[in-house]
Amino acid sequence: MSEADSGTAETSGGRTIAVLGEMLELGDESVGAHREIGRFAAEVGVDLVVAVGTDLAQQLALAAGDAGVPEVAIVRDNRTAAAYLHKVVRPGDTVLVKASRGGQLWQVAQSLSGQPVTNMSGQPVE
Repeated sequence: MSEADSGTAETSGGRTIAVLGEMLELGDESVGAHREIGRFAAEVGVDLVVAVGTDLAQQLALAAGDAGVPEVAIVRDNRTAAAYLHKVVRPGDTVLVKASRGGQLWQVAQSLSGQPVTNMSGQPVE
């Protein structure tokens, strides 16, 4: 996310929603980096953070909430994230989806845009 991303929803009249998965392979820096991203989401005015994953996603979500993001959700997997987002996304909302490739968060974007959901090999997921 960059500062340029923060103004997108303002012009469309909707909310900014950040669907953020765990950043893999960060080693000793993992917890701090996830907390930093949560705080950054608040700084740039994200309205809803959906953290996807387990322990590191929880760290990201807690930091986002503590820093002032008005709504925060924690979900365990991409399927749950997509189902949640289908319920809460409204016309005019801007949704950013970002994670390590290993998190396969593109599946959430595929679901939201009505595309077939695929795995790492590009094969459809049932």
